[in-house]
Amino acid sequence: MIIVNLDVMMAKRKMSLNELSERVGITLANLSILKTGKAKAVRFSTLDAICKALDCTPGDILEYRNDE
Repeated sequence: MIIVNLDVMMAKRKMSLNELSERVGITLANLSILKTGKAKAVRFSTLDAICKALDCTPGDILEYRNDE
């Protein structure tokens, strides 16, 4: 199971969804889908842009949990 911790990183950086959307160039709707963990996939270019905007690594945003 992949957990998306985008909301955690945004809170740590004190960045709103609107601000991140503008910086990354993603619609609010798509960013919201990613933030809530409902996304089926994420492009590496999108992940790269989010990491640059939040000054973090993919591991700060995505977490793997074994759900066994």
